[in-house]
Amino acid sequence: MVDAAMRVSHRERDQAVEILRVAAGDGRLTGAELEERVEAALAARTVGDLRDLTADLPWEGMPPQPAEVLRIDQRFGEGKRTGGWRVPRRMEVRLMFTDLKLDFTEAVIAHSTLEIAVDLRIGGNLTLITPPGVVVDADGITKSRGEIKLPPVPGPETPVHLRVLLTGRSTGGDIVARPPRRLPWQRHRALDAPPG
Repeated sequence: MVDAAMRVSHRERDQAVEILRVAAGDGRLTGAELEERVEAALAARTVGDLRDLTADLPWEGMPPQPAEVLRIDQRFGEGKRTGGWRVPRRMEVRLMFTDLKLDFTEAVIAHSTLEIAVDLRIGGNLTLITPPGVVVDADGITKSRGEIKLPPVPGPETPVHLRVLLTGRSTGGDIVARPPRRLPWQRHRALDAPPG
């Protein structure tokens, strides 16, 4: 048996976070419990710390760990990652005359940081759908043409679950990060809500 005082690796922290997210998806943890435990898992120093966070949760049925690197090299057409796709640690994206959408709304996020190295050529556009808790940093992009549109950085009251770090170059494509669009029934609910 592994000594509870042994220091944990990044991979072990990521695995614990994945167990917590799956448990929350199964209804075993509330949103508040998930947030609290994920924060504790990311700060965990020892195997014992992680065991305490997952001791009351099943390990069976755990989805496989996401790939370390996901490469997308596409010319013409459209590409997308939506639904419960598994977010890797790193992506390498090369686009030309292609629109690629990465939707993080229902994605399985097992890491706190995603690095995306981009090479956007003429007509290569990247759209990131970022729910609350997903922050995009494009300071590492060298741009000669195209636009970069990012939402404002959230305040300290919004916990960050995933930081997306963009690096590389854009010689003719756009990068847009935006929140999910509201469905019609969600818009009506927002209008009917009493003023705060």
